[in-house]
Amino acid sequence: MIADLLPLLPLSQSVLWTGFAVFVRISAMMAVLPAFGDQVVPIRVRLALSVMFTLVVAPTVTSEIGPLPDAPLQAMALLAPEVLAGLFFGIFLRFFVLALQIAGSIAAQSTSLSQIFGGSAGVDAQPAIGHLLVVAGTALAAISGLHIKAAAYMIQSYVMVPFGVAMRPEVMASAGMAEVGRIFGLGFTLAAPFLIASLIYNVVLGVINRAMPQLMVSFVGAPAITAGGLFLLLLTAPIMLGIWLAAFGDFMAAPFGISP
Repeated sequence: MIADLLPLLPLSQSVLWTGFAVFVRISAMMAVLPAFGDQVVPIRVRLALSVMFTLVVAPTVTSEIGPLPDAPLQAMALLAPEVLAGLFFGIFLRFFVLALQIAGSIAAQSTSLSQIFGGSAGVDAQPAIGHLLVVAGTALAAISGLHIKAAAYMIQSYVMVPFGVAMRPEVMASAGMAEVGRIFGLGFTLAAPFLIASLIYNVVLGVINRAMPQLMVSFVGAPAITAGGLFLLLLTAPIMLGIWLAAFGDFMAAPFGISP
């Protein structure tokens, strides 16, 4: 029986090598992936998810990986760029969570809501609006088929950066600068209604103060801007999350503007 199984040994080595090579990139990407890679998710769950995504991605990229190298140093030379590639593609998805945090911080500062429950959302000291947008956006992405889009994104990463190929520093720097600027622009766009409301509030408050110097306008205006900010959040949160989800989905479908 053992003699009959010996011909299958090279095949099993090839399958294990392919699975491990894919797992290295996928696990690095999963460490920073939104929803699946959040700190509240236990490490064992993230490990199991990495294995599940590896089983999905591996059959589609088997032809790109090649046979098992003869020397361990050759294997390490092939696997080291995979960790960098996984983190590279995963961080740009994490940037979209940062866009929600930026929008929440701008909105909270504009409407005097930055100190309400600030810092109570775990280790990230962010205003309540930012925490609300992050949780809502993550949940919305998860129920919108994030696992399917993430698997397609992982497969497409092998088209953009083949297995074992080290990315050039100038390409990483240019792509990083462009995406960071786009994420800050997205965060500012999401918080634009709160900035406009804050501008109108301060102009009106200044006119009232000039017309009635004896009136303590700050005591009158503080409750108004707080209530107005909460009401504006009620009206604009669905629109903000819709814009964010569309941008998030567009990036996963065509990373850096490159269609599959």
